[in-house]
Amino acid sequence: MPNRFADFLNTHLRGDRSTWVVAILLVLTSLVSVYSASATLAWKQGGNSVGILFRHGTFLAVGLGVMWTVHRLRFAWFSRLSQLGIHIALVLLLLTLLMGSEINDARRWMDIGGFRFQPSDVAKVALVAFVARMLDKNRLVLHDFNKGVRPIVGYIAATCALILPADFSTAAMLALVCFLMMIIAGVTWKPLAITTGLGVGAVLAAAGLASIAPELFPRMGTWMARATGFFGGSGGSDSSQIDYALQAIHQGGLLPHGPGSGLSRNAMPVAYADMIYAFIIEEWGALLGGLGLILLYLILFSRAIRIGTRCPRNFGGLLSIGLGLMLSLQALVNMGVAVRLLPMTGQPLPLVSMGGTSIIFTCAAIGMILSVSRSLTDPDAAAPVEPAGSRHTRPLEPTPS
Repeated sequence: MPNRFADFLNTHLRGDRSTWVVAILLVLTSLVSVYSASATLAWKQGGNSVGILFRHGTFLAVGLGVMWTVHRLRFAWFSRLSQLGIHIALVLLLLTLLMGSEINDARRWMDIGGFRFQPSDVAKVALVAFVARMLDKNRLVLHDFNKGVRPIVGYIAATCALILPADFSTAAMLALVCFLMMIIAGVTWKPLAITTGLGVGAVLAAAGLASIAPELFPRMGTWMARATGFFGGSGGSDSSQIDYALQAIHQGGLLPHGPGSGLSRNAMPVAYADMIYAFIIEEWGALLGGLGLILLYLILFSRAIRIGTRCPRNFGGLLSIGLGLMLSLQALVNMGVAVRLLPMTGQPLPLVSMGGTSIIFTCAAIGMILSVSRSLTDPDAAAPVEPAGSRHTRPLEPTPS
């Protein structure tokens, strides 16, 4: 029986085993915690808690299906697909900005056929994959800003600019991830300095534009209130939400109390989403719930780095590291908000918070990391899709200066 189970795993769950274990543990954590935290939401919707559990479980099941499907593909396909994906994402972001569903003064959602999703979730994965592709293709000219770096910066700027009006934290996080990928890929100091200068100039220009035409940035008042609340002023409902989170963490203590014991769900508006980390600590304690989740994301990040540095191809290495950076940084931002280390943002806890497109594209990102990990033991998984003349072998070598 053990041999049959091992054969099943070797056949169907290929790639890095530690990453698979982390993903499955996060899914189980999400299923239990969201069901417990959404009791108040269920009461508001007529007491249909089973319906909420079924809907969330369906998204998790679909996400795992996406992860399994993606991890079976050769990672070289993601290089080509990223060209299509980034342009689809840019179109979706533009349409959302112009005619998306507006909730809390933010146009983040698109409604298609009764299904609501956030195009920024698509853009995050597509941009990281596309930047990895461009850094690979331009690896011999990354010392030259005009030839090697400017095309990459253009796509990063366009994507972040379309996300920014409705979601500052996602735009800033995505820009930081791409900048770190450029450093890892070997972009020399001069193009990095030019990129930094352009970024600072763009932020200052956006701030000036917001003061002249505030209708272009309807969320500016919310951002200022959150910053003021974080530094000791009055942040309105956002400050009270963080206060509830801190109270939940205090009530949780060190040791677990068990599922269903948390009471903060009756006060925190989004205990099942943005503040689920605090709710998990309330029910499972700081040791198991708090440090346990941090450990899972650190393992995910370390495995992505290890996979990336050992990958035989430049694109695969950058893809794994970039996606690992994106997921772990998003997790740290969410947890940092819950413990008041960062101002309030709307970043979900990857693969744990309630959310449809967020879960599915997080699973797609982990599936891509797993696909890259297959290349460490399976030469066929590392086979390129491009013609033989465009093959690149060892990754992450410094570019000529």
